[in-house]
Amino acid sequence: MTARRVAALHDGLPATDGAGVELLRVIGQPELMQLDPFLLLDVFRSDDPQDYIAGFPAHPHRGFETVTYLLQGRMRHRDSAGHEGVIEAGGIQWMTAGSGILHSEMPEQQDGLLQGFQLWINLPAAHKMDPPRYQEFSAGQIPLERRQGSDIRVIAGKTRQGTRGPVQQPLTDPRYFDVSLQAGHPYHEELPPGHAAFLLVIEGRLRAKTDQGEPTWLERDRLAILGPGDRVELAAGDNPARFLLVAGRPLGEPVARGGPFVMNREAEIHQAFDDYRSGRMGRL
Repeated sequence: MTARRVAALHDGLPATDGAGVELLRVIGQPELMQLDPFLLLDVFRSDDPQDYIAGFPAHPHRGFETVTYLLQGRMRHRDSAGHEGVIEAGGIQWMTAGSGILHSEMPEQQDGLLQGFQLWINLPAAHKMDPPRYQEFSAGQIPLERRQGSDIRVIAGKTRQGTRGPVQQPLTDPRYFDVSLQAGHPYHEELPPGHAAFLLVIEGRLRAKTDQGEPTWLERDRLAILGPGDRVELAAGDNPARFLLVAGRPLGEPVARGGPFVMNREAEIHQAFDDYRSGRMGRL
């Protein structure tokens, strides 16, 4: 087996979205516009209600998936396809926008810490106009795999020990693991060799190797793109560490972006805006 090394490191940029929610944009910014099939990765973390209370009012999407993972807080989802639910700490919302959907994500709290991530995952051209789909799982529905020195919350995909997450998406075959390591402990995981993969540290720091074989430290909120191979090898530093390990099958298709829509051609973006303005994506 060949270990995947750190091929590149990227810092996020401060940004705002929704009704002014402050966040850190890691994928989808000038330095890293995409990592096929991943189109966007936002980190949001604040205990100031003024940063998040206005939330993400109704807005449209077409052509990709939005994945919201909460570490702290509560968020209510509603969409034009009739789905509604509250995501709490440790819960995941995996929405396939497909042919078009309107949805809102609004905090269900007046104070306290709101912390989590939103990831956008592209859809293949042949499935961009599929009917919208929604998957939501609470913390208690996400399997926890315990190894010596590590806990792995398996949201999507399967670990090397056979634990499988509840999210199903064969089109990009994603892996989405939330890994906690005790101080100094190693972590090994297998990944499909053709998948794009990245790490994002949530707490502590991780020891890894660059593609030149040199040791490097991965710090909080810094995204590490992993190079080719079929195995991840990491270790925590002197303190406990927590990180996301995410991978997915690249699509290798043209990408046309227009605000909340991601298609393959500019003409399809114009059509999406026309469909939204005319109400053909539904209403909340």
